[in-house]
Amino acid sequence: MITQEILQIPYIEYDENDGIIKVLADKPMNKIEVLSWGNTSQQVSAGFKIAHNNKAIILQYNIVENELLARFNNHLEPVYKDSCVEMFLTFDGDNNYYNFEFNCFGTCLAAYGPDRHGRPRLPLNAINKIKTTSAIMRINDEGFNWQLFIYLPVEVFVHHSFNSLDGIKAKANFYKCGDELKQPHYLSWKRIGTPKPDFHQPGFFGDVYFQ
Repeated sequence: MITQEILQIPYIEYDENDGIIKVLADKPMNKIEVLSWGNTSQQVSAGFKIAHNNKAIILQYNIVENELLARFNNHLEPVYKDSCVEMFLTFDGDNNYYNFEFNCFGTCLAAYGPDRHGRPRLPLNAINKIKTTSAIMRINDEGFNWQLFIYLPVEVFVHHSFNSLDGIKAKANFYKCGDELKQPHYLSWKRIGTPKPDFHQPGFFGDVYFQ
């Protein structure tokens, strides 16, 4: 039985050739605000909206932070060192999980495996199927407000063969980080019970369901 503790990911009518910026306007914002490893002096506000159209996951991240860092322009580079948002996802019955990491430009690092060690990267021809749009605005001298819109088709899940997301159960966590900012920070949707920062913890993923 699906309970209120499960993140219900709604189905929406959406074509990948439509503009993505306003498609999630009426969907609720899920906060990325858990500081599993203590407070950070960096002022960060983060959240995500999510839906699907059977053929793809549609994501929107909303971020406000004092510092913005974006150095990596090529997919599969270490974007977690920049101003970065992430989604880690494992499908029901799978002992491995996908990690999708994006800097504020939409540059993507993606891999698949059982833990953080020796994770094979997803092929570049799969990552190139992901569509992203970013919007960045400076807030006077107080920092930056940026949004990242992501269209992530099912073909990117190269270790699975399903053609539709309808009715699929999964577990996931959503993150905001910046390892090499002047003031590094690590925020998550679900709390992680490890002594030091480590997003590669599928045991702490939350339940999600594609309606």
